[in-house]
Amino acid sequence: MALISFQEVRIGFGGHPLLDEVSFQIERGERVGLLGRNGMGKSTLLKMLNGDVLPHDGTIARQQNVRTAYLPQEVPQDLEGRIEDIIASGLIDSDFADDEHHWKRDNQVQKTISLMELDGDARFETLSAGMKRRVILARGLVCNPDLLLLDEPTNHLDIQAIDWLEDFLKRWGGTLVFVTHDRVFLQKLTTRIIELDRGSVYDWACDYPTFLERKEAMLDAEQTSNALFDKKLAQEEQWIRKGIEARRTRNEGRVLALKKLRKQRSERRELLGKVKMQIQTEKRSGRLVIEAENVSYSYLAIAQAAVPGGEDGGSKAVIRNFTTTIQRGDKIGIVGANGSGKTTLLKLLMGQLQPQTGEVRHGTNLDIVYFDQLRTQLDESKSVLDNVGQGRDTVNINGRARNLMGYLEDFLFTRDRVRAPITALSGGERNRLLLARLFAMPANLLILDEPTNDLDIETLEILEDLLLDYEGTLLLVSHDRAFLNNIVTSTLILDGSGDVKEFIGGYEDWQKQLDVTPASKITPKPVSTTQTESKADGKPAVRKLSYNEKRELEELPKRIEKLEEEQKQLTLKMEAPSFYQQESAVITQAVERLEEIHKELSQAYERWGELEA
Repeated sequence: MALISFQEVRIGFGGHPLLDEVSFQIERGERVGLLGRNGMGKSTLLKMLNGDVLPHDGTIARQQNVRTAYLPQEVPQDLEGRIEDIIASGLIDSDFADDEHHWKRDNQVQKTISLMELDGDARFETLSAGMKRRVILARGLVCNPDLLLLDEPTNHLDIQAIDWLEDFLKRWGGTLVFVTHDRVFLQKLTTRIIELDRGSVYDWACDYPTFLERKEAMLDAEQTSNALFDKKLAQEEQWIRKGIEARRTRNEGRVLALKKLRKQRSERRELLGKVKMQIQTEKRSGRLVIEAENVSYSYLAIAQAAVPGGEDGGSKAVIRNFTTTIQRGDKIGIVGANGSGKTTLLKLLMGQLQPQTGEVRHGTNLDIVYFDQLRTQLDESKSVLDNVGQGRDTVNINGRARNLMGYLEDFLFTRDRVRAPITALSGGERNRLLLARLFAMPANLLILDEPTNDLDIETLEILEDLLLDYEGTLLLVSHDRAFLNNIVTSTLILDGSGDVKEFIGGYEDWQKQLDVTPASKITPKPVSTTQTESKADGKPAVRKLSYNEKRELEELPKRIEKLEEEQKQLTLKMEAPSFYQQESAVITQAVERLEEIHKELSQAYERWGELEA
C-alpha cells in the first residue's frame, strides 16, 4: 500500500486551481523531485502531504500511523536555544515523549546529533545559515519519519554543505519528496519526477536527465495537437458564419460539436510565458577591467569585538595577498564556504571596501551593476512599478525606449501585480524584480551575488543563456554547480583561511583538477588483438560477416519498417485533441514509448550501417 495517495484532489485560492482533480501516490523508498514554475503550488502540495493544508475537494488517504517530517523553505527567525533541546522538540508527538521513556528519548536525540555531525551544546542562534538548516533537518529526522518533505533544502547553502546533504540523503534510505531548483541535486537524488503544470500533475518514473528529454517530446506533441485543434475550430467557425444558404442545410450535430469545441478551447490552460531578459550594454569598457595586487583584508576577531575593553583578540584574515587581472569579457565564478569572504572579495573588487594592504585599480569606461543577495536595493515601501521605474514611465534598453508595463511583463509581472507592494512578493518574484531593475541600467561589468536563489529552473536557464551571450565582464558568486559549469571561464576558490586560488573553467573543472592523476602513473590500455585484423601493408582487412550477422542484416529493414509504422501511429494518436484528456499515466506511457522508438530506430540504423560496411 502507498504511504500517501491523492484521489481527485482539488485546491485553489482564487483564479485557476493549483491542483485540479489530480491523482497520484507516494510509494515507500522513493526519492521524488517535485518540479514546476513559481506559483504552481509546489509548497502547497508539500503542506498537503504533511497534513497542514486540507484539499477543497477529493481525498488524501494515508497509511495508518505514517509519520512525516517537513523542512520549510525559510528557517524560523525566532528559533533559539541549545541544539540538543531543539532536536528533542521533534519528539513531542512521538511514542516515547513521556517521562516513562525518558532514556529512549535521550538515546534517540544523541544518535541523531551524532548522525548529523552536530554539537548538542552549541547555541542555534550562533550558527551559519547552512548549519541552522542542518539542525532543522535533524529535528525532523529524530522521530524516524516514514516520509521526509524538503522545500528548497539547498537555498543559501554553500557547495560544501550541499555535498554533505546529498551524501546524507543518499545514505538515509527513507522516502523523500523535495522541491529544488538545483539541477545537480536533482540529477544525483531523484528516482522519480512529479511535475505541477497548469493544475495538472505529470508523473515521470525516471531520473532528471531522462525527464528533460521526455518533457520536450511531450511539449512538442502538445503543441502539434493544439495547432490541429485550433485549425479545426477555425474551419468550423468559418462554416457557421456562412450565409443563409449554409444555414438552410445546417447540420445540428455539427453545431453541437462546434459548441463542444468552443468549450474545450475556453477551458484550455496555456503554457505560461517565459521570462524575456535583456542586459543593457551601451558602451564597452577598456580592455583592462580590474587589477588587484597583493590585496589583504582582515576583520577583528569576534572575542575582541564582543567584549568592550577586552583584550586584543587578534584579527581574522578574510583575503590575504590576493593578486589577479580581470579583462573585458572574462566570466569569473567565486566559490567558497559560507563566511569564507566571497561578498567581501566582491566589495573589494568593486571599490566599496578599501584593502588594508595592496591596491585595486579599475580600468576605463566601467558601468558596474551589482546584484545583492540580500536584495537590499529594493525599497519595501514602494510597488513593483516604482522600484523599477523610479518615477519614469519608460526604460531605455540598448538605445530603445520601452514602456515600463511591457518591460515588467517580460519578467512575468501581470498588470495587476505591478502595483502591488513588494512585501506581497515571493522570494522568486523578488529575485525577478531585482533583475528587472538592474538590467534596465547600462552595465559592462555585472556583479551577481547568489542570483539563482528562489528562481524556478526554467527562469534560471533563461538567465543562464543571457549571461552566456553577455559581451561584458561578469563576476558571479553562486552555489549552483550547473550554473557555474555552464557559464564561467575561470573560478576563484576561497578556502576560509584568506587564501584565494584561481582555476580555469567551472566548478566541475576545478574538481577534476583536484583529483587529477600524474601522467606518469597512467598505464596505457592495451589494444585488443581480437577486435581488429590488419594486412601486411597496415590497412585493416575486410572481415566477412558471420552467419548470425547475415541473418541480422536481412532482418533489420523489416524491423526498421515496423518501428517507423508504430512511430507514425503513435504520433497520430498524440495529435488528437482527446489524447490529453486521458489520465496522466496513459500520456506518460505514450511519451516514453515514443522516446524508446526513437532510440531503437537510431540504434537500428547505426547497426545497419556497421553491417553494410
